[in-house]
Amino acid sequence: MTAQQIKTILYATDLGDHMRPVFRLAIHLAQAHDARIIMLHVMEPLTGTGQTVIDIYLSEKERQQVQDDGMRRVLDTMRERIARFYKEELGEPPEESTLVSDVVVRTGRPGDEIPFQAEDKGADLVVMGTCSHGLLGRGLVGSTAVRVIQACRVPVVVVPNCQG
Repeated sequence: MTAQQIKTILYATDLGDHMRPVFRLAIHLAQAHDARIIMLHVMEPLTGTGQTVIDIYLSEKERQQVQDDGMRRVLDTMRERIARFYKEELGEPPEESTLVSDVVVRTGRPGDEIPFQAEDKGADLVVMGTCSHGLLGRGLVGSTAVRVIQACRVPVVVVPNCQG
């Protein structure tokens, strides 16, 4: 792949406070390659027990409302973080930039959904953070990052972003 071929970057975020360096790299890559960024957050589905409890106490309409409200709050959080980053680090309002072209929230397993979205959105590169918890975890790279690397058909840039 040549540098001219990077036109769409999928930036996958878990919305943790430690993600700014990862987003910063995605922004720099987009600027260097005249590319656009699609910002993605994947919400893990509820466990079987959690889903059962919700099914018992909420109607279908109420469950859908809770899900819609949750998605809207996540999208608002993502947009607020973009605006804050632009103001603090780029010195420009987000509406004047075309770097982040889309903000996407999906439900699923991140290790499966990130490669799917990369292909679906036509991404040329995936940028994501990882935080492994020592050699007893997954070694030097977290398990989600390993799954994404194995499943993606495009290059994946993995940024270590553990705090502490």
